[in-house]
Amino acid sequence: MASITSVSYDRTKELKQFDDTKAGVKGLVDTGILNIPKFFVRPAEDLAADELNSAHKNIDVSIIDLSNIGDSIRRQEIVNEIRAASEEWGFFQVINHGIPLSVLDEMIEATRLFNEQDLELKMELYSRDGAKKVIFNSNSDLYTSQSADWRDTLRLTSFESNPDSSDLPPVY
Repeated sequence: MASITSVSYDRTKELKQFDDTKAGVKGLVDTGILNIPKFFVRPAEDLAADELNSAHKNIDVSIIDLSNIGDSIRRQEIVNEIRAASEEWGFFQVINHGIPLSVLDEMIEATRLFNEQDLELKMELYSRDGAKKVIFNSNSDLYTSQSADWRDTLRLTSFESNPDSSDLPPVY
């Protein structure tokens, strides 16, 4: 017998209300919520299946070494390694990429500062328009996934070698 709560639950309405705030997950947390919205909760049977499956897998993240990428034979090997890692796992770790640790540290700090700034500044970037170069939102698949992930995303897209810094969000 279905409970009254499950019968009257309007997932689409709840998703839209959340999305319309343009506050994302951090904004939700900052309001001091006491109950996690239902659309973030994974069904117990999914969690049980994950638990069963996880016990039988050894997770070995692919490491892609970019050393000697200038060599045409090595470049093709790297492309093949990236393809295989992307198809099997969807992600990989890159080493010997030449990006100084200081730049990576600055990127992490800028990300932290972006997420900690006033909500109003982030709301200006909140969008689901995939054509925009800079998008802040929560769950790109919010309306299609069975359960939402507890995350916000800042996506910066540029296919230019020297992107216009005015396209980047300010961090105060």
